[in-house]
Amino acid sequence: MSMTRLRDPSEKTLGFLLLLPAFILLAMIVVYPIGKLIFNSFFDLRLSGGDGQAKFVGFENYVLVWQDADFWNATKNTVLITLITVPGALVVGLGLAMLANLPFKRKWPVRLALLLPWALPLSFAGLIFAWFFHTEYGLVNDVLRRLGLSTQDSATMWLLRPGWAFTAICITIIWKTSSFMALILLAGLQMIPKSLYEAADVDGASKWQQFCQITIPMLMPSIIVALIFRTITALQTFDIPYTMTKGGPGNSTETLAMLIHKTTIEYLDVGYGSTLAVFMFVISLFITGFYLKRVGSNAQ
Repeated sequence: MSMTRLRDPSEKTLGFLLLLPAFILLAMIVVYPIGKLIFNSFFDLRLSGGDGQAKFVGFENYVLVWQDADFWNATKNTVLITLITVPGALVVGLGLAMLANLPFKRKWPVRLALLLPWALPLSFAGLIFAWFFHTEYGLVNDVLRRLGLSTQDSATMWLLRPGWAFTAICITIIWKTSSFMALILLAGLQMIPKSLYEAADVDGASKWQQFCQITIPMLMPSIIVALIFRTITALQTFDIPYTMTKGGPGNSTETLAMLIHKTTIEYLDVGYGSTLAVFMFVISLFITGFYLKRVGSNAQ
């Protein structure tokens, strides 16, 4: 590239120069780590015992993952959490957004209430709800006892039984993520012209008809954006299940991210952990791509 072109660049050259820093940054923080991850997945690399030297094993790790019952259990849990918490957070978030969009005289306390759960660290939220669902002194069982729905002897063991533990985790995730959905949907609600609702009132449309024929269609772009971000993060769920149950009882609430953490950090098996991470990356790409295609086609 000559000095003359740099001093007086064309539109194409200028676009290339402006995008070059972003490409370099993307290569450093995305392309290289993913490439290194895939590279390590072809090796038997264990940091515990031995000399720590990598031994090339080809696709052996991929075969082991395919036959690993723990991998399929963690994948099932991850997919179930995604299928339950993403629609749940959308419904709760939409309700919160519509509530925050009402003509309050002072709107900042309502919007601050939406912001706080989203700003709360994930691990902190998990610890709080672990206390809420504690069998003996948890808030949930205490409320149930006061309402006469349970007794001290028949208290629900929320975090000690697989089904109840999974339910408690999903409730926690929905509470934590619905505020994020609400913030995105609130921005979309404020973009809808009030004249549409005024015209609907003149035509005699009910509030439910306005919601179905004006609010939802006009809000669909914001809904799609919220669902995209929430689906991606749901597939990477780690903090809340880890702080609430550590994957228990047994491995009934262990997610794929937790299995990768256990394999690489606790067992120090970098090669096999990298292979699990590659599978997680592929699953995320497949589910997100399929999801985007279906939702995008329905929105058109």
